[in-house]
Amino acid sequence: MSAVVGWIAVLLASVPATMFVVNLPVFRRLRRAAGPVPPVSVLIPARNEEHAIGDAVRAVLANADVELEVVVLDDGSTDGTAGVVAALAARDSRVRLVSGDGLPEGWNGKQHACFVLSHHARHKWLCFVDADVRLAPDALSRMLGEMERSGVTLLSGFPRQVTVTFLERLLLPLIHFVLLGFLPVPGLKSSTSPAYAAGCGQLMLVRRSEYFRAGGHAAIRDTMHDGIRLPLAFRERGFRTDIFDATDLAHVRMYTSAREVWLGLAKNAVEGLAAPRRLPVFTVLLFGGQVLPFLLLLAGAGWPLSFAAALLAIAPRLLASLRFRQPLDSVVLHPLGITVLLVLQWWALIRHLRKQPASWKGRAYVPGPP
Repeated sequence: MSAVVGWIAVLLASVPATMFVVNLPVFRRLRRAAGPVPPVSVLIPARNEEHAIGDAVRAVLANADVELEVVVLDDGSTDGTAGVVAALAARDSRVRLVSGDGLPEGWNGKQHACFVLSHHARHKWLCFVDADVRLAPDALSRMLGEMERSGVTLLSGFPRQVTVTFLERLLLPLIHFVLLGFLPVPGLKSSTSPAYAAGCGQLMLVRRSEYFRAGGHAAIRDTMHDGIRLPLAFRERGFRTDIFDATDLAHVRMYTSAREVWLGLAKNAVEGLAAPRRLPVFTVLLFGGQVLPFLLLLAGAGWPLSFAAALLAIAPRLLASLRFRQPLDSVVLHPLGITVLLVLQWWALIRHLRKQPASWKGRAYVPGPP
């Protein structure tokens, strides 16, 4: 029996390990722009971001090799967000502050803010950036250069995740593991099929004309997961979208406490792994391939198959640690991280099925259909 369980663990661990190795070479970083790039409007939604928005705007303005404007929407902040942006705008004419006019019924706060920002943009290229993202000085020119070379209409980068607290270090590096372990990136790059819709809502560059033809953020007004849903809206109209490794172009600290990590990852979980039809499958794949091998090793069962399965589970995490500058303690604690991730996903799904609202940035969102 232990041999059968060992073979099951090897099989389940080999799926993401193989996919990761296939995906890693094509999930590439961007080349430097070969020549001049077009102007771009950088659009930043901000709600209670007093301590982050100044650094975010200054990082954008440091992109001196591209003509740009930075438009920040103060989305009903109760702190000094607007004052920070107003002070920057007074010193640099490239910065503009827009005040939100309330959240209409049926809208998610971020999606509404982004849609309003899109109407204030002056240029044909729109770059949506979260307030906690810090761009490198050549980020915009390299993204714009890639858009013009490739002809895609939506390009999304996955920034380097800055992790400090225990739960940050345990869970946030799993973003790259799940992305590259279960999404066929070559299929995404060669097809416009909605089945390959993927992106990161923290950093997205779009062509203005196709953005509005796809409905923009109005098409995804009720979602908490723009990283998936906006590329999906583009692909449903037949437009090409792409993703890239932004480790060297941007960094972000998404959350600053265990509570923020938990609630932040849970708020849109049901639109990702925790979808009712998807979570049971991922539970089998992740528990059987990433946790079971180590339980077998601890029990002294299934050797050497359990050892082989454990190596297959750890190998992608080691590669990710080197490529994406992730903490090594997260690699060592990989089976614990997967276990906590699964608990979080089931917790989010149960709350969703019980119609318990997801809260973020002081707003509560009542669940709709999963």
